[in-house]
Amino acid sequence: MNRAALRRAARTEWGPLTGTVRGALARDGLRAIPLTLAAVALTAAFQVVQNQSWGYRPVQLVGSVRAEIPWWLALLRTPLSLFVPALDLPVWGALAQVLLVFGVAEICLGRWRLLAVSYLATLAGTMYARLAIALGPGVLGLPREAAKVIDTGPSAAVVGLAVYVSWRYRAWWTCGAVVAAMVAEVLVKPNLAGKEHIAAVLAVLALSAAEDVVRRRRKPRDDRFRSGGQRSGAPATRS
Repeated sequence: MNRAALRRAARTEWGPLTGTVRGALARDGLRAIPLTLAAVALTAAFQVVQNQSWGYRPVQLVGSVRAEIPWWLALLRTPLSLFVPALDLPVWGALAQVLLVFGVAEICLGRWRLLAVSYLATLAGTMYARLAIALGPGVLGLPREAAKVIDTGPSAAVVGLAVYVSWRYRAWWTCGAVVAAMVAEVLVKPNLAGKEHIAAVLAVLALSAAEDVVRRRRKPRDDRFRSGGQRSGAPATRS
């Protein structure tokens, strides 16, 4: 494939998405992503606090979700659990993921949809963890020791948002690449985090497909974006 063909493929894949993001940042700058900046700051703050001798337990009490705790407590902690990074992974990676993926999603989806998809993905992982431990060791299940493992933090939300935005903007290769990466993660290391990511992906894929069905039933196919270089089905503005 020559360079011209690669450029055309890239424009087809990412043109509508990058156009939306670039336009919002050019118009509003960082004011376009206030929720994302707050999420990055909160994640960084939790990382600093939980690495202090006095801070680990308070962070766990407000934002640590494990399958062994009662459902009602898990639900109470879930909102803040999105911003508690894993202790065994570099925090800069988590911060970069949140900044990039949350930022794109906030511009393309709007704040409320960003929050809704984030929590759907995170809750899907939490629900799966309990089911997997009930099933026991196996392809779909997990050993009982996994009940003591802390939830995925922001990563399930990041994965879910990446899938949702790429589906919504018809960036099919990107969507497929994210899904394939999560499958590869589970095949290489079939632990709780990897399987929770798969649960998050499946939940968001189901939501995206359902929204497409509803959209088709509500109105006929809209081709107005094609004249402006945007593919049918990709939203022109935030909703």
